[in-house]
Amino acid sequence: MTPAKFQFSSDILRRLGEELNQSIDQGILELVKNAYDADATNCTVELFDIETPGGQIVVHDSGNGMTAAEILSGWLVLGRSGKSTSSATRLGRIPAGNKGLGRLSALRLGTRVMLSTRPRSEIDVENNLLIDWDEFDEATLVNEVDLSIEQSHRGKGEKTGTSIYIENLREGVSRSNVKRLARELILLADPFESDPAAFRPQLIAPEFADLEALVKARYFDDAEFHLQAELDENGRALAKVVDWKGEVLYVADHEIIASKRSGALYKCPRAKFEMWVFILDGTTFSTRKSTINEVSTWLKAFGGIHIYHNALRVTPYGNEGNDWLDINLRRAQSPQNRPSTNTSIGKVEIVDQSGALAQKTDRSGFIEGAGFTQLRNFCHDALEWLASRRQEEADKRRAHGRATATKKASRAKLDVETAISNLPEASQLDIEKVFASYESSRDREVLQLHKEVQLYRTLSTAGITAATFAHESTGSPVKVIQQSINAIHRRAKVDLGDRYESRLGKPVDGIKRAVKSLSVLGAATLKLVDHEKRRKAKVNLHKVVREVLSTFEPFMSGRDVEVTTSFCKASPFIHGSEAAIESIITNLLNNVLTAFEDFSVSTRKIDLSTSVDNDNWKLKVSDNGPGISGIHIRDIWLPGRTTRKNGTGLGLTIVRDAAQDLGGSVSVIEKGKLGGAEFTVTLPIISG
Repeated sequence: MTPAKFQFSSDILRRLGEELNQSIDQGILELVKNAYDADATNCTVELFDIETPGGQIVVHDSGNGMTAAEILSGWLVLGRSGKSTSSATRLGRIPAGNKGLGRLSALRLGTRVMLSTRPRSEIDVENNLLIDWDEFDEATLVNEVDLSIEQSHRGKGEKTGTSIYIENLREGVSRSNVKRLARELILLADPFESDPAAFRPQLIAPEFADLEALVKARYFDDAEFHLQAELDENGRALAKVVDWKGEVLYVADHEIIASKRSGALYKCPRAKFEMWVFILDGTTFSTRKSTINEVSTWLKAFGGIHIYHNALRVTPYGNEGNDWLDINLRRAQSPQNRPSTNTSIGKVEIVDQSGALAQKTDRSGFIEGAGFTQLRNFCHDALEWLASRRQEEADKRRAHGRATATKKASRAKLDVETAISNLPEASQLDIEKVFASYESSRDREVLQLHKEVQLYRTLSTAGITAATFAHESTGSPVKVIQQSINAIHRRAKVDLGDRYESRLGKPVDGIKRAVKSLSVLGAATLKLVDHEKRRKAKVNLHKVVREVLSTFEPFMSGRDVEVTTSFCKASPFIHGSEAAIESIITNLLNNVLTAFEDFSVSTRKIDLSTSVDNDNWKLKVSDNGPGISGIHIRDIWLPGRTTRKNGTGLGLTIVRDAAQDLGGSVSVIEKGKLGGAEFTVTLPIISG
């Protein structure tokens, strides 16, 4: 019998270290987590000359340090962790428990690594280990390279802890990566708490002092509402909301919070969910010490709902663009009563000694099993309860306002009638006729306003439904269809061979195109309800037009529409919102596409051209459709006027109103240069 054993190519170190975790900030973060697990109270990350290759990264901590045996059996062992999440450390911390792969990713950033560690259990000892990655890269197998731990006498005054020197960086580190690292370090160990003895990793890089200053500012006291919801070890929830003065506004027990789930217990680890909600307007901040700009900047850097698992933050929850609680989508349902990711900051603290929630191998969040789903349900239900209570308050205010308005109107009418009755009889009849005429005109105006409000409510309902459908469809349903049709495509090509194209080629390709259109439609719908786009700012007009055309491209190509553009060389800007410009372009394009479909236009063309004249930007949208048909040209702007059976008649009204709100105008000619309608939008611009 010939003995045998597995051996590993040295290339495996490169693949595990550089391909499994490609983000520099996440690699460094793993070293900092090692310091946390070692009961360090201080940990610093120092960056030297990192903008170009050849720089150095140093990580110092004040933790327990490591003996030579611990280095051999733990630090140098990849794929196995000696940490146990079921037992706490000396300081009562629950270890992060990774397998060493994230650490390898960080160590491979340079060509050399020096480990210097001073163990708590050996007072006078310092252990040093040098790793030269070039030796591994030149070797065939990992075990061909010998490493040695050099032991020396610890200098007087040198404290327990570990230092890691990553030298001769293979690549330069960009400012955006350093900025992300700074944010991750600040958020890693719950900056919401004010315990001075808590674990606080620091980044030593002077150019990023502004980020550290932001978290030290702590604007939590300026929040209008503070939601505090807790889940005990039995899965029962409690919640309350306090205002900015600390006074309790609402309280709920488990039965109220979990009412939509018939009061069922949440089957997940013990957790605490806190959320601070800000109302960023001048009236609210008139009594605050901070300014709206200060708080907005702070929220942009650190906002979102972050998850802390056994005291350490789990990415990507709370990162920019990671709306894991669907806060922005739910805000679209009732904007007045729900926060957005731009107006709130929060955390979910989870105590999980049993390991019920497992993180993915690549550290990109939790494996979304039953426990994580239940945790998310708890957070969703707490947010729904807060929104419902705020909705109740808003309804009461509106009801009170309507009742007060009715009473005031009745009193005003009585005052007018009394004043008329005190006039000479000869004048009373004339005044009564004029007043009656005024009342009649006012009633007609109110009736028209009621109709328009109902029309906009109907459209809002359709929009909310579309946004909900878009959110759901871009998830599992579209993915299932996409994966299924891809599987059918692969298997059918194998089974049918040369007969595949003639039997299934066209229908399979048709389904693929339809799935792509659904995905684009969902993404486009959600982009349109993005709260950030409704904020006023300096807007690049050509950029917005190009982005809308890019969104519409799959629909245009799928309907054989040829789109040509001719933009002027200037870079025109306007002070307004992206949403307003998008609504103009989107509704004009929808109007053309509808005309093409309704009148079965075969060869379809749309042309967009721009020009700048006397500080005015002009956009012309021309098509080769039927032109203005079935409705008088002056009536196309009126709300509710449409020739389509299921049309709302609001598209061109929105175009007109949006243009006027921006200080511009819109006009149309029935037959333009392509033979169909030609719309011209004129907007005043600001200097670039």
